[in-house]
Amino acid sequence: MAQQQRPIQSSFSPYPLSYSSISKRPISLLLLLVLFLLFGVFLPWTGSPFFPFPNRSSSSWRDYSLAQAAKFTAKDGTVIVCAVSYPFMPFLNNWLISVSRQKHQDKVLVIAEDYATLYKVNKKWPGHAVLIPPALDSRTAHNFGSPGFFDFTSRRPKHLLQILELGYNVMYNDVDMVWLQDPFQQLEGNHDAYFTDDRTKIKPLNHSHDLPPPDENGVTYICSCMIFLRPTNGAKLLMKTWIEELQAGSKAYEGNDQPAFNWALNKTAHQVDLYLLSQAAFPTGGLYFENETWVKETKGKHVIIHNNYIVGYYSKMKRFNEYGLWLVDDHALESPFGKLE
Repeated sequence: MAQQQRPIQSSFSPYPLSYSSISKRPISLLLLLVLFLLFGVFLPWTGSPFFPFPNRSSSSWRDYSLAQAAKFTAKDGTVIVCAVSYPFMPFLNNWLISVSRQKHQDKVLVIAEDYATLYKVNKKWPGHAVLIPPALDSRTAHNFGSPGFFDFTSRRPKHLLQILELGYNVMYNDVDMVWLQDPFQQLEGNHDAYFTDDRTKIKPLNHSHDLPPPDENGVTYICSCMIFLRPTNGAKLLMKTWIEELQAGSKAYEGNDQPAFNWALNKTAHQVDLYLLSQAAFPTGGLYFENETWVKETKGKHVIIHNNYIVGYYSKMKRFNEYGLWLVDDHALESPFGKLE
């Protein structure tokens, strides 16, 4: 006996429809045709929220502006920024997993330092990378202190200033960091600029949040790798002064933008509302990875761990592995990228 043919179930109606009933309902066919045309043809060209970047080829990401990228990624008026060259994509992915665990990944904007990074990020995660020319060489992993490292870190304050001028709060992170808790919970008050200490000397838990006084050499040791700025005149002045310090040029700055940031902080301290973040919450790598006793005493207070005080791509990766902070091998699916080929 021939098997009885089952009626076709419409996705637009809870009732089964036979072939004969379809023929009696030309409006349904017309509706299907209209929806097909709408979703398949017209919406991709109109910038529909269903297709935010529908027809971008690799080459067209070259025209994606910082203003467009910031508008797309900003949530609650805030953008989280990092700057990455292609060899450091695994570190970007590792950092992103930790950011995703705190539910802030949608705010992330990757400043791509080369076209390989721009295309890779936007292929995996459209709209979350922008390149501000000139592009750097994508083949070399630039270690701390190298000319290549300085080439892109010295552009950092310009990028941050541009985002401030667009009216957004901006948090900057280096990607050799891992979030253990939500850093936004640490941003007390309504200050212009928040930053972290790069010293390994232990401070009391209730230490002052003022800019530390310079040492006998007139130097402060504030890290330029974790910064939060509000779009205030004070924060903009700080970025402009940082840019001026870098442009003035000094052999002391070669390979490192941090001394210029410290001079800018000291020059503008009387004009800018500055806030030093908790050492326990934002420890430098020279403290977190080297002082086991302090780490035990401050357990539960750590928010962002910075893998500095060590030089070299594989040295950083090895240390993250040793401390259970290299997440990409076992937790890649928690990243917006998934696994990187």
